[in-house]
Amino acid sequence: MIRFLILWTRECMVGAGARGADQDDAGRAGVSPRLVIALGLLALVCGVVLLIGDPDSPDLRGAWLGVLTQLAAVVVCVRAVARTRLTRWQVVLGTAAIVVYTAGDIAYLVLLDGQRALGVLSVADGAHATFYPLMLGALALTIRKLRGVAWPVLVDSMVGALAAAAVMALILAPVLQAGEAGGTTFGLVTTVVYPLLDLLLITAIGGLLSSRGLHLGPRWPLLVAGLILFCAGDIAFALDRDAYMVGSIVDAGWVLGIAGIAAWIDGVAGAGPASAQQDRRAPALPTLMVSTTSALAVLVIGCQLPIPLLAQILAALSLLLAAVPLVFRNRMLVVLASTDELTDLPNRRGLVRELTGRLRAGRPGALLFLDLDRFKDVNDALGHTVGDALLVQVSQRFAGRLKSGDFLARLGGDEFAVFLDGATRKEAITSALRLEASLEDPIEIGTASLKLSVSIGIARTPENGTDITLLMRKADISMFRAKSTRSGHHLYSAADDDGGAQKLELLRDLRTALAEEQFELHYQPKVHLADGRVTSVEALLRWNHPVLGQLPPVSFLPLAEESGLMPDLSTLVLKRAVARATQWRAEGHAISVAVNLSGSSIQESLPRQIRGLLERHALPAECLMLEITEGMLMTSPAYTAGILQKLRTAGIQISVDDFGTGYSSLAHLRDLPADELKLDRSFITDMRTDTRALGLVSSIVELAHSLELRVVAEGVDNEETRLELRAMGCDLAQGFHFTRPLPAAAVVPWLTAARVPDALVAVAPRHPGLP
Repeated sequence: MIRFLILWTRECMVGAGARGADQDDAGRAGVSPRLVIALGLLALVCGVVLLIGDPDSPDLRGAWLGVLTQLAAVVVCVRAVARTRLTRWQVVLGTAAIVVYTAGDIAYLVLLDGQRALGVLSVADGAHATFYPLMLGALALTIRKLRGVAWPVLVDSMVGALAAAAVMALILAPVLQAGEAGGTTFGLVTTVVYPLLDLLLITAIGGLLSSRGLHLGPRWPLLVAGLILFCAGDIAFALDRDAYMVGSIVDAGWVLGIAGIAAWIDGVAGAGPASAQQDRRAPALPTLMVSTTSALAVLVIGCQLPIPLLAQILAALSLLLAAVPLVFRNRMLVVLASTDELTDLPNRRGLVRELTGRLRAGRPGALLFLDLDRFKDVNDALGHTVGDALLVQVSQRFAGRLKSGDFLARLGGDEFAVFLDGATRKEAITSALRLEASLEDPIEIGTASLKLSVSIGIARTPENGTDITLLMRKADISMFRAKSTRSGHHLYSAADDDGGAQKLELLRDLRTALAEEQFELHYQPKVHLADGRVTSVEALLRWNHPVLGQLPPVSFLPLAEESGLMPDLSTLVLKRAVARATQWRAEGHAISVAVNLSGSSIQESLPRQIRGLLERHALPAECLMLEITEGMLMTSPAYTAGILQKLRTAGIQISVDDFGTGYSSLAHLRDLPADELKLDRSFITDMRTDTRALGLVSSIVELAHSLELRVVAEGVDNEETRLELRAMGCDLAQGFHFTRPLPAAAVVPWLTAARVPDALVAVAPRHPGLP
């Protein structure tokens, strides 16, 4: 064993000297785990020797083996100091603590002079006592490294420290009682002073664990285990001081404790500085749970058994201190629950709380509801990241146009609210104009320059009500009126409730219907007039309202367009139509589906969205047709045509719906990226009574064929009209004469049961290449 120690010490010194001259900073990280492992093995051997020794006689060989183990720990610590070049004072102080304690043990054995134990104070006790302030200093410097820690973390640290002190005070109760009965100075020091110093050590380590969790260094468990073993040795010695002899099992606690502390010091010397992220991290929940549970357990034991008053006080202080952050955290949660995460403005809950207090005061004021126009189009086209950045800048512009005392909140999405305290009618309108003007300049987001407008509804108190729910409803109605009339702002009046409340209620129901998917698709077949074949259907949306029953598109689509819900509806219809076409194709029915799109749905992302949808269902692109109204094409012809051309290039068919109701020129008709024209039903209805309508339809059919476009006639409700259109060479027709729109489940049975009339099979002109 001695030879092993000599060789191990030589390797430590040679390795440290050889590397220390040329490693600089790299040397600090060059921790040799072999040395620490060797120390651990030596400590383990020493512990075993002390454990199996004769409990009735002193074992000097075991005692000196313990000293040699501590000398090995000194070597590890000195080497750690050399690596840090005296830059980490917690390493220096920890090393000094182990050095003086080891020196004290050597002095103790030298002074023993054949006795089983020293019974008087000696220089060894002075060295042992010096260990504690040095070790506490090392731990204090570790705490000082926690720069910028938030005060809740420090409070949690104190909770852990007090809880550890309470448990330790409870454990030390019999020791302190024994010390009081000891009578001598030696007895007082060994049974009272040492355990109280151990109490300080355990308190410090409890606080550190609570404040940093697993960031107390790379080998923090060795520090905790070392201090606990060391303190256990002190307590065991104090409880049975008279029976103690050197080389007993008590010595194993001290030796193993010193080895654990030395291994931690070596790890601290080789570890990099703790990051700010680690230093500021909140304490681990298990540590705090252990702290509070331990403090509570001490109080419970105190209710059943006599325990030191100090332990009860420390436990009570720990629990009281643990409750302090809960109060502040509860207040913080209230603030967070009332704050919009994106803009840091109050949210709807915050607005309600603020309005409740202001309306209760009875002062006049005005509530403004603000809704950004076509924000959803921007969000869908450029992405949510740009949309969020846009909302932040909009909120800042709004805030910059308000006066002190005005209250701005974000209700959600693109909706904001402002309460103007004490505002007259004129002041409310002036404020609305200022808010509108705040968006006159384009908003720069990255490389995009975006121009927005806002619709503002105004409701005044007490004129329009003093109840918060009523006032918010009237401001909402006014905002809806401003948006529908494109007037920028609107001041509530009694006339606005004529249908306004019902429309607002329907809008709320529409949003709920989208969330709950209360919609279904019906399909109207497109019949080939030449031979009666049906190869395509048009998807028509129906709303199954829980109260009003099934509603046709005309009763809710204008409202959806005004409120910005059309893109969501279009997406829903596309998904269901593609899924249904896929199912029909799997059943052996090659039926394409036509879907109507609104102008707000024509976005740059549309081709990518539809391609992805078709790929997910493995549906060929030619099985989908998109119907776009002529008026939409005229609104932004270049922009819309570019997107439609991308869709058409991908194989998706394009149909111009309601043709003849717009004002497109023949030259523009030539350049349309379309496959099909759908004649508006007004022309078809007038054909039987108006010869000019008949001639116009015939001319359009001829013109469309010259441009290689199919022609579909809508609104064919009788046999005479069908025959007339067939004679003109019109390609397809749909209307009640063939069938009303059918639920999805009824389409295939209708196709199976349908019979082609003989008249349809007669020879009729067809455009070449048409299906």
